[in-house]
Amino acid sequence: MGVFAAYATSSGRALVDRELYLPKAWTSDRERCRAAKIPDERGFATRGELARDIVRRCLAAGLLVAWVTADEAYGQDWHFRRLLEQAGVGYVVAVPKSQQIKSLAGIWRIDQLIDNAPADAWQRLSCGDGAKGPRIYDWAAAKLPANLVFDPDPPTHHRWVMARRSLSDPDQIAYYLAYAPVGIEIAELARIAGSRWAIEECFQAAENECGLDQYEVRRYIGWYRHITLAMLAHAFLAALAAQAHGEARGLQKRISPHPAQRGGDPAPAGRSPAPPTSRPRPRHPRAEVVGLEKTPPGRRPPLSLPKTQLRTRTAAGVLTDCPAAPA
Repeated sequence: MGVFAAYATSSGRALVDRELYLPKAWTSDRERCRAAKIPDERGFATRGELARDIVRRCLAAGLLVAWVTADEAYGQDWHFRRLLEQAGVGYVVAVPKSQQIKSLAGIWRIDQLIDNAPADAWQRLSCGDGAKGPRIYDWAAAKLPANLVFDPDPPTHHRWVMARRSLSDPDQIAYYLAYAPVGIEIAELARIAGSRWAIEECFQAAENECGLDQYEVRRYIGWYRHITLAMLAHAFLAALAAQAHGEARGLQKRISPHPAQRGGDPAPAGRSPAPPTSRPRPRHPRAEVVGLEKTPPGRRPPLSLPKTQLRTRTAAGVLTDCPAAPA
């Protein structure tokens, strides 16, 4: 199983880091690890530990990160959330319905808190645009009391519990924990929660365009080489697409006619209208994203893969660059 991070901005999104999760059945069998060329110093690490390492690397590399989103596997990890809080990074992370919410007044499950919410606590909001238009859900959110141990006085951030309810099936509810600057609006929290779909779009694009999932590896280093190269190719295509989009917007602004050239202002008395001036159309380099089709493997006899073959499934988180950037 692979742990991945994507970076999303208003210009585009791309996968930026990855780690291969090795279960204890692997790390406890050193002969098996050596056969797969896994370094001896690579011990067992949970997915949460790998995710925390990825976040640390992204922050150390200088990525401008204002928000982090993640699925339940990471959102329920207190150490993951606390790392983000210590770094001053906001988050909206999914959690299971059994997630415990603790305070001086007691301990509750998050689904119990949401069940007790009044009907007028729900707001119909969009969490971003999808393939079929805005993704509309009913949202409920409640601010949690400040943590006297960790939070400054006065606090700069607040913690929230949130729930997203389907319009077509009200019994389908997703739960979230959030850490956001003071003064945040619920609509903004909903938008940040929806930005987690960016990594699914990254996976789809990287698999379709760059062959992210087209590999059969038997060695540890082989997995990293293939995944890293596919991620690099996907990031390159994403940068080309962002550049082409930016140039198209700039060209549209430059060729917009001046108000005096639109024929709306009459010529002064006794003078003929000036002929329209023709300016050469600016030339810009043409940037294109080339779609790559999936190609079948070369004609070769099937290999009987040994037990040391490494396979992965994906788990993910998203880092966004600024609060106002649409997902």
